[in-house]
Amino acid sequence: MGRAVTVAACALNQWALDFEGNLKRIVRSIGIAKTKGARYRLGPELEICGYGCLDHYYESDTLLHSFQVLAKLLESPATQDIICDVGMPVLHRNVRYNCRVIFLNKHVEEYFLPRIIQELTGQETVPFGDAVLATLDTCLGAEICEELWAPNSPHIEMGLDGVEIFANSSGSHHVLRKAHTRVDLVNSATAKNGGIYILANQKGCDGDRLYYDGCAMISMNGETVAQGSQFSLDDVEVLVATLDLEDVRSYRAEISSRNLAASKVNPYPRVKVNFALSSSGDVAVPTCMPIQWRHHSPEEEISLGPACWLWDYLRRSKQAGFLLPLSGGIDSSATACIVYSMCHQVCLAVKNGNADVLADVCRIVNDENYVPEDPREFCKRVFTTCYMASENSSQDTCNRAKLLAEQIGSYHINLNIDAAVKAIVGIFSMVTGRTPLFSVFGGSKRENLALQNVQARIRMVLAYLFAQLTLWTRGMPGGLLVLGSANVDESLRGYLTKYDCSSADINPIGGISKTDLKNFIQYCIENFHLTALRSIMSAPPTAELEPLVDGQVAQTDEVDMGMTYAELSIYGKLRKIAKAGPYSMFCKLINMWKEICTPREVASKVKHFFRMYSLNRHKMTTLTPSYHAENYSPDDNRFDLRPFLYNTTWSWQFRCIDKEVSKLEKKEEISLVEDTD
Repeated sequence: MGRAVTVAACALNQWALDFEGNLKRIVRSIGIAKTKGARYRLGPELEICGYGCLDHYYESDTLLHSFQVLAKLLESPATQDIICDVGMPVLHRNVRYNCRVIFLNKHVEEYFLPRIIQELTGQETVPFGDAVLATLDTCLGAEICEELWAPNSPHIEMGLDGVEIFANSSGSHHVLRKAHTRVDLVNSATAKNGGIYILANQKGCDGDRLYYDGCAMISMNGETVAQGSQFSLDDVEVLVATLDLEDVRSYRAEISSRNLAASKVNPYPRVKVNFALSSSGDVAVPTCMPIQWRHHSPEEEISLGPACWLWDYLRRSKQAGFLLPLSGGIDSSATACIVYSMCHQVCLAVKNGNADVLADVCRIVNDENYVPEDPREFCKRVFTTCYMASENSSQDTCNRAKLLAEQIGSYHINLNIDAAVKAIVGIFSMVTGRTPLFSVFGGSKRENLALQNVQARIRMVLAYLFAQLTLWTRGMPGGLLVLGSANVDESLRGYLTKYDCSSADINPIGGISKTDLKNFIQYCIENFHLTALRSIMSAPPTAELEPLVDGQVAQTDEVDMGMTYAELSIYGKLRKIAKAGPYSMFCKLINMWKEICTPREVASKVKHFFRMYSLNRHKMTTLTPSYHAENYSPDDNRFDLRPFLYNTTWSWQFRCIDKEVSKLEKKEEISLVEDTD
């Protein structure tokens, strides 16, 4: 037998329940893999039905249609003479399993098959369970997604049992700074035990808050030999590598501890296949050499990931573009820059010959002859920005928003909301006989907050009105998706008005911290040459909802919140990732901040955060669906399942903190007395 094997890992932009489209992309990837000489093709997790089915996974229709797609695959000439490894749900003994279905030339090797499959293969049953595939020249084992991340991954036992090729069908979503962990896990899987590891992954937005970032890869003996793209607009990407099985065997021969462990392993059931991944006389076939993985910086990830997510959402929702309330601050400006980055990616994809992207562009702009070449020109067609001024807005923010809109090319609107605000407050005054005042004019905190909220909510109403009718006024068909721009830290603290202009259709920055957004703005200045962002970066963040003082902004976000954005990021990570309640957070922070805060000051900060967090938690129930980019996201739809009605006094927890503060202060007093003596 030969020694060189050619394998393919696929990154596919599948869509939940889009069985028609999913089938086409699978067949296309198999065809590309065969063209590149691959004898084994691995696809993403649950690629037939789509990974993001959520509760649709439990519907009998999903099972039925998955088998119907499998039947189409078995019928297709494209699947002949290549081992195909596809992912789909299977019901066995009334239990639904996330399965890998491996077949070769219509022959799938004791699960009773549905009639549609029996008619094609002539088989009634196939083995079902945890087994490995033994070909004429090697042995192949499978993991599914999270098994790679588990402490006792299956590839460990498989490797000791003689499996040489490990295939992982994954549905791994993007999180900032996560890619290196995935790469390290894949490489370490074969570094200690030798072998070839193939990782296929979902890519794109398949119907919810997640973006799957591809990154298909192939590794051998602890080193990467092939790397797929992390962010691209290609619906189908096939990564192929030719590798020498003797390199695996030689590597393992040098690990004496492995030989001892292998003699004690429980063997896996083997499904024998009369097929070889290699061919005879392949000594001269060139094989792949190790490469250095190229990681994106966090700023590049923000520029590319949410941009690709927005493009998938736009084309699949069949809308004509986006509308963004652009305030001239960092958050809305960062959102605008992400849309501009999307326009860059679209133009680049079309330039590189991506016919699928061009077809989507023509449909979106309603011009079958249009070819996007200039990102600014394309931006004007699909992106509307709107500055909604009030008597509390400064000329500075108006100018910043206008200049940024000019530089990215968006269709920009300036409007004033004062008439609408006065009308709403006038109705209230007419009904109640009372007129609320801002606190600078003698009003209470409640009046002051209510007047701010009215402005914010009117902006939301106007945003949707202009999203529905702006293109109509320009003689163009279609409507626009409204973009929100509240960052993850503000959501955590609840520093936003419920149903204000952060209430939108989708939010590309809702999972990104203020700190990362500032760094991203700097990246855009340097890479997109958007000089308008310099003044936006230097300006203090402000909501501009309270009256100006001598024509200048007096209200700032961090003063309003009673905490800095840097502190908020720390609170968020401790609360969610470190699973810290008030007391545990206090205990961690008295050490982290011992150089800048006394224990009593730390206690005060922690109490203030938890009061504000719990008081505003109800806002998370209506939070705009946001791109998931941080593990401490407060989005209660999936990532942060917690109550939205709290006892905001936290009496027991805060009492524990107070006792600890008293102990520490007493200890400090004793220490000072001893030093004086």
